[in-house]
Parts: sequence; C-alpha cells; structure tokens
Amino acid sequence: MNKALILGISGQDGSYLAEHLLDLNYEVHGVIRRHSFSENQTSRIEHFRKNLTCHYGDILDYGSIFNIINQTRPDEIYNLASMSHVAISSHIPNFTIQVNGLAVLNLLEIIRLNFPKIKFYQASSSEMFGNSIDSDKYQRLSTPMNPVSPYGCSKLLAYNLVRHYRNSYKLHLCSGVLFNHESPRRGVNFVTQKITKRAVEIKKGKEKELILGNLDAYRDWGHAIDYVKAIKKIVDYDESKDWIVSTEITRSIRDLCKYTFNKLNLNYEDFVKQDQKFVRKEELEFLRGDSSKTRKLLNWKPEISFEEMIDEMIDCWMKKI
Repeated sequence: MNKALILGISGQDGSYLAEHLLDLNYEVHGVIRRHSFSENQTSRIEHFRKNLTCHYGDILDYGSIFNIINQTRPDEIYNLASMSHVAISSHIPNFTIQVNGLAVLNLLEIIRLNFPKIKFYQASSSEMFGNSIDSDKYQRLSTPMNPVSPYGCSKLLAYNLVRHYRNSYKLHLCSGVLFNHESPRRGVNFVTQKITKRAVEIKKGKEKELILGNLDAYRDWGHAIDYVKAIKKIVDYDESKDWIVSTEITRSIRDLCKYTFNKLNLNYEDFVKQDQKFVRKEELEFLRGDSSKTRKLLNWKPEISFEEMIDEMIDCWMKKI
C-alpha cells in the first residue's frame, strides 16, 4: 500500500485529493493546523475522516513537519497548504511569503537531507504570470512570470525553489501550475462562492444586492475534482517536471454573474453593484492556460464543465440557506 502525506488536507483541494487517493487504495495522512473552532477545521473531510490519519502541525514549524514526515515515512508528499487568498495577501504580505515561500524551502531541505526518495508535489498558481500573456492569448510555462500580488510573488518563489532543488539534487519534485478551480468546498470569501451564495440569498429574499470589484477580470475556471486527478498524474509521471492544468477557456466575472443569476431566473444587472474597495491594488486582467502538453502526456482533460460546476455550487447553497 502506497502512503501519502497531504499538507493542507482540510482545504478544498486537500479534501478532494484525499478522497481520490483513498479510492486508489492509498494510506493517507494529513496535516491539520489547529484552529480555535476545532469543529470547523475538518468540515471538508469529516465525512471520511475515519479512513485518514491526521496529525496536528504547522507548515511554518520545521520541527513538527519533520517529526510527522519521520513518523509516517510517506512515499509521496503533496504540499497544498498555503495562505491562498490573493486580496488578503496584500494585507499580510510578510506572513504570505513565509507560508507560501519559506515554508516550502524548509520542506525541500527536509527531503534533501533526510528523505531523498520521496516524491514531492508543490501547488503552484496561475497568479505567478500576472498580466504576462503570449500573443495568442494563452499562458504557458515559457510565458514570463511577473506576479502582481504578494500571493503570486510567494508562489513564484516556491516554484523556483522546487525547480532549483530538482535540478541541483536530482530529486523527484514537481509543480502543478493550476489555474482557478472551484467547487462547493471552496471558501466562502472567494469570488465564485461569494457570487453563488449571495445570488441564492437574493433569490430567497434574504439579501438585496451583491457588491463586487472588477467585473471584467477574466479567469480560466475548472472544477477541483478534475484538477486533483491531474495532480496525481503529475506525481506518477516518470519524469519530475512542471505542468499547467487548465480548461483553456476564459470567462469574466460578469459572465459568472450573468450565468448564476440567470440560473435562478434573475437579472444580475438588477442586483450587482461595483465598489472600488474590492478592486485589487494591481489588477490581474486575464488568465487562460495552455494545458495541451498536460493533456497529451498525462492523458488528462477536464470532465466537469463550467456550467455543471456552477450549478453544483448553486444547488449546494439552495440546500444550505
């Protein structure tokens, strides 16, 4: 039985990845950072937690992470832990760099010095590109990376560290540059959940408006279930390298609002307002990833459409609210 350790197992991607690995007959361990409300920190994994082994630790605590790795001796480590909110990263840039960048350096040093046979996956982000884009309106690994947020900068630091350690020490280290991916397990302060939740609240007469920032920012949205399947294929590939995971389709925040409200028989223009306080310090205008190599070499493609994904999120809020 193969053994995996997931850092960030209680998050959206970590929970779906844990389920996927269990389906593949893995022994799955996860690291959980203690919250003051313990009942909230495992809500995404509670329905299958009996099949996991969870450990308290913190990616910033070198000692706790080393002890967990030394105790579990995993074949694979998936680092999905991060300070993941782009807008908030501008308010806590120092913390963001520590969690998303320097903590990855600690992980790589632990592997290099003690467990060089471990396969390691680093969750990278399309935010690393910033507003750089190729002439055909796609982003690739060859596209210049000029991030426009502390979050993007921190992810680029980790991405480059992984490449350096892979090339210098011949370790099995890989990065997945994942474009935006959503699901009902997405945090409620991310824009897809903000829109779908508020639209349902308006439909049910509990709220009257939805306030957003830039409606004309474009993103390449996929479903987290599809993307964690790509993550596993990335780790399993014989050659450790970097990959782009995307749908290759871009839509605007406005498009997302229009579809969501139409699904509820509402006109988004009657309810959506704009406020400059929700506009980023430096706006990222357009993301669309070229995942052709990933599709060809890993035999992967997204199976859940944008519309199916949003429908699932709407249905979830209809049941909750």
